[in-house]
Amino acid sequence: MSEGIFSDKSLRERTSERKWQILQQKLKDMKKAAVAFSGGVDSTFLLYAAHEALGDDVLALTVQCDWVPVRENAEAEEFCRAHGIRQLICRIQPDEVEGFCDNPPDRCYLCKKVLFSRMRQMAEAEGIDWVLDGSNMDDLSDYRPGIRALREMGIVSILQDAGLTKEEIRILSKEHGLSTWKKPSFACLASRFVYGERITKEKLDMVDRAEQKLMDLGFHQFRVRIHGNLARIELLNEELERLMEPQTRKEVTGYLKELGFSYVTLDLMGYRSGSMNEVLQQNKSKSN
Repeated sequence: MSEGIFSDKSLRERTSERKWQILQQKLKDMKKAAVAFSGGVDSTFLLYAAHEALGDDVLALTVQCDWVPVRENAEAEEFCRAHGIRQLICRIQPDEVEGFCDNPPDRCYLCKKVLFSRMRQMAEAEGIDWVLDGSNMDDLSDYRPGIRALREMGIVSILQDAGLTKEEIRILSKEHGLSTWKKPSFACLASRFVYGERITKEKLDMVDRAEQKLMDLGFHQFRVRIHGNLARIELLNEELERLMEPQTRKEVTGYLKELGFSYVTLDLMGYRSGSMNEVLQQNKSKSN
């Protein structure tokens, strides 16, 4: 992650002084809170902020399922151990989310409805009324059906309430010494599937291992999207040429073919969050 986003000193001061204080006060007013904690940039910052405000009255709730890489769960558990934060694990199987494996456009809604219902039950069993998620202001600009589920269940997106953007969260994370300030953005592995393509454990594993390969090769922000037996790789624009170096290209394509992909392509538009939603926007425009 480039440090260029930290060049605006006034933004740094405004973010760290005003929005951090707003967030801290909102958390203190809650007395107790449970945080849906994945180990990503946003939820790590939120859990840290909640622990600063509430101490032992904060609880981390982490989902373990087939569509979250094991490495993410391991990092989440390590963070809680290092900071002395109590953590409970919420285990979910695909068949517990009706319709999930069919991968409809509202898959995220169906999933979050089940996940956060389970987490709310776990929080209430611990005497905690407030369940928080790490959605930020930038999440409001994309197609996010999961947000509807959060609102229906009264889950609090407190980073949005404090007006925090992704960039500001990274700035504050760095200021408070969190290593996740430069961690690439991550979304669950199910988001790699084109809508309508059935989600299976085998294909989730293919995507996970393909992305781990890119990570091991030193690529920073990427996605491996799955379209049947075709893998579509998205990279940052500045890293496109490196993948096209003969040895790297051969290593990546060879490995992905070993995983079971018949075709391996590079998306010339580069990495962009929510690219699978582009077809939904296109279909909406045609219908209008």
